[in-house]
Amino acid sequence: MSENKDTSLGMFPIGLQALNEHYFANKQLHYLIESTNTGLWERNIETQEAWWSPKFCELLGYEYGEIAPSYIYFLEEIVYPDDRAIVFGSFQDHIKNRTPHKVEFRMLTKQGNYKWFETSGKAWPNEHGKLTRMIGAVTDIDQKKRTELRLKKDEFFLNETHKIANIGGWELDVVNMELTWSKEVFDIHELPLDSKPDLDTAINYYEPGYRDTISAAVSDAIKYCKPYDLEVKFRTAKNNVIWVRTKGVPVINTDGECIILRGIFQNINQLKLKELDLQQSLDLLSDHNKRLQNFAHIVSHNLRSHSGNLQFMVNIFDQNISAPEKEEVFGNIRSISESLATTIDHLNEIVKIQTDISKELKPVDFESIFKNIQSALDNNIHKTKAIICYDFSSCPTINYVPAYLESIFLNLLTNSLKYRHPDRDPKIICKSYFDKEHTWLTFEDNGLGIDLDKYKDKVFGMYKTFHQNVNAKGIGLFITRNQIESLGGSIHIESTVNVGTKFTIKLV
Repeated sequence: MSENKDTSLGMFPIGLQALNEHYFANKQLHYLIESTNTGLWERNIETQEAWWSPKFCELLGYEYGEIAPSYIYFLEEIVYPDDRAIVFGSFQDHIKNRTPHKVEFRMLTKQGNYKWFETSGKAWPNEHGKLTRMIGAVTDIDQKKRTELRLKKDEFFLNETHKIANIGGWELDVVNMELTWSKEVFDIHELPLDSKPDLDTAINYYEPGYRDTISAAVSDAIKYCKPYDLEVKFRTAKNNVIWVRTKGVPVINTDGECIILRGIFQNINQLKLKELDLQQSLDLLSDHNKRLQNFAHIVSHNLRSHSGNLQFMVNIFDQNISAPEKEEVFGNIRSISESLATTIDHLNEIVKIQTDISKELKPVDFESIFKNIQSALDNNIHKTKAIICYDFSSCPTINYVPAYLESIFLNLLTNSLKYRHPDRDPKIICKSYFDKEHTWLTFEDNGLGIDLDKYKDKVFGMYKTFHQNVNAKGIGLFITRNQIESLGGSIHIESTVNVGTKFTIKLV
């Protein structure tokens, strides 16, 4: 570092020139300061003249004396434009209010780039108590500051990512059983940040059906160091039910014991609902395809059977047979033709179910529909002395295809009357209810019952009958199931021979 004082001494005022000479005269102080990453400066508050130490100049890439000895020049040419207000404001606050002068800002180097520095200083009074000069130091913090800004930027991106992904972090101190949440976890819980979470309270936010699962997962993670990753239903502090993903990973000490359990907590409600909707659509499509395959099989089998019988009778009719025999054959042809027409009607009914799916759902009153069907079967009900009870108070209405509900009631009532037990009057009980997600219908009778060990897989098949009833066609339950399943519902049967039958129907 050059110590040529002649290049700059004439530019200093008396006080600053004296400081400059003292600085170079005190070799020990000079070498000590030059060996650090700190430069010195002095400012004359009245004249705005300034002095910059050799190290100050070196930090900016200048030779000593190359920077003009002016505070105004420093502020307008050296300080980064966006930082000028900060530097000027800090100087003014210190002079006027005696606040500490310490500020981080950027300065222009001789190479034309800006670097970060930290400066601090203090104003000193003259013999009259007036602040006339200010002395300070500047330190290169460029690497530290850029690292800090990069970390802040990374933290910002991380926080924004967490917000976008609705994901937060948590930690459980297993030794003290202290639970810590990030801000995002509080947000998902819809709780204020000053809430004090604990493990038992946190588990109680999960829906009842999932609490045992979470408790077991946490217990296994602590006891057996077993991580977990679950998607479960959750109820927030504001009573909103959502789907969340919770993941826990044990931190293990040298003894193989879990001392900390860390994890993530994410609101996946929108994604999960879309996933469930997609799965429901796939299930409906799969079920629809199965019904189509079944329908194709029925069409092929039944029509082939009728056409084969019809062809056989026509061939006999064409043979050289007597008139009485021809009349008998013609009677068989007529019977086959009528049976074929009936089969086609049944198949048309099934096709109509698939067509009616697109019909608009309408609000339907259970009791009104049920009473209409009951009136239509009034003669049979009176004849069989049937006792019919119903209760639709828990769920009076439903959005449904009205014709489907009429058909369901008609088929179930008809079956219960048709397959009544010969030793007792029929008793039929019908109820509706809602369980937060689905509308259900139960239909129960005390009739003959069905041996489900034998016929469980055939109960809802087409043309399947299980009693020696000449009027049985085996089409009613097949159509009922197709109508229910076409709208995303399901039907389940419980039955005991000579005791009765119960149908549990999920309508929507």
